[in-house]
Amino acid sequence: MAGVFLFYITSILTTFNSPKPTWSMNFQLTEEHLAVQQAARDFAQNELLPGVLERDKHQKFPEELQRRMGQLGFMGMMTSPNYNGGGMDTISYVLAMEELSKVDASASVMMSVNNSLVCWGLEMHGSEAQKEKYLKPLAAGEKLGAFCLSEPEAGSDATSQRTTAEDKGDYYLLNGTKNWITNGSSASVYLVMCQTDAAKKHKGINCLIVERGMPGFVIGNKEDKMGIRGSDTHSLMFTDVKVPKANRIGVEGYGFTFAMSTLNGGRIGIAAQALGIASGAYELALKYSKERKAFGKQLCDHQAIQFKLAEMATKIDAARLLIWQAAYLKDQKKNFVKAAAMAKLFASQIAQEVTTEAVQIHGGYGYVKEFHVERLMRDAKITQIYEGTTEIQKMVISRELLR
Repeated sequence: MAGVFLFYITSILTTFNSPKPTWSMNFQLTEEHLAVQQAARDFAQNELLPGVLERDKHQKFPEELQRRMGQLGFMGMMTSPNYNGGGMDTISYVLAMEELSKVDASASVMMSVNNSLVCWGLEMHGSEAQKEKYLKPLAAGEKLGAFCLSEPEAGSDATSQRTTAEDKGDYYLLNGTKNWITNGSSASVYLVMCQTDAAKKHKGINCLIVERGMPGFVIGNKEDKMGIRGSDTHSLMFTDVKVPKANRIGVEGYGFTFAMSTLNGGRIGIAAQALGIASGAYELALKYSKERKAFGKQLCDHQAIQFKLAEMATKIDAARLLIWQAAYLKDQKKNFVKAAAMAKLFASQIAQEVTTEAVQIHGGYGYVKEFHVERLMRDAKITQIYEGTTEIQKMVISRELLR
């Protein structure tokens, strides 16, 4: 039968005068990819790990580590070298995100927002003047960016923007409140979605670049969160903030399109973060299972534990392949919307499952902070919520399937 099938295929190719197919599937990382992965792993293990428990306890990410991430090139990895970026591909970015997230998801979400949402958004949609003024210091890690979409009454429903930007000729008058803003107090540059013409609904939304220190711009109290506690999350208040017209991204009414386009890429970063959290928890559980004994033998010699580890490893590898696929499609400038949503949906789900099992394998030790897995379990939950909830990802996937 195999010979008949091959003959049939050969006949078809001959009939259409086509060459034999040369397509192949290659999952081998390049030397450059491996170097980025190792650099991120070294930084995570040597510089992030020593103080991660204290940062979680005190809800503080130190400025010196933030600057160090900039010096190492983690804050503008995919940005063109023309704008002080690393010019790397998305695969390199997700490899670094995974390694940092294994140790400290607070560091990786700061990096994700700056890379995926702020730098990428400015490079793809900003004017040349905006790139020169804002993108260059952001990509170099000299400044930090924030993406401001969510509001008290506009989370998943991003079209319901209550923050307004009244057109005053050569400037906008910005008023409103933004919630759950990552890098809220440490950023210098804020991309703020706002409604200029409510009658046009989502087509009346703009994105304005707001600078820290503009009169009328106030940073609210830090949120006391369950996880990613080292990341600063704040509400932002705008009262008659004058924002120059030159700070609008794109043409009038382009803000919603800009936000949705940018979030599609951001989902790949958060999927990689979820993968890293899961992978970090799995590695700790595997190591612990080889060290701890119960009923006269090591935990890893019990079939119940072996099966848990097998399922954890399988889910992690499946998530990684989904993420790599989305990253590859993005790099190839192909439609990656569905792939990114699938990657984030699945990776965030397995992050919850794997971290829960890691705590279970650790037993009572898993419930105390010293062993890290309880922190990873707390960090995992937010990946199912920010940059599009699990339910939003299902909406995006089904919409793409039914096109």
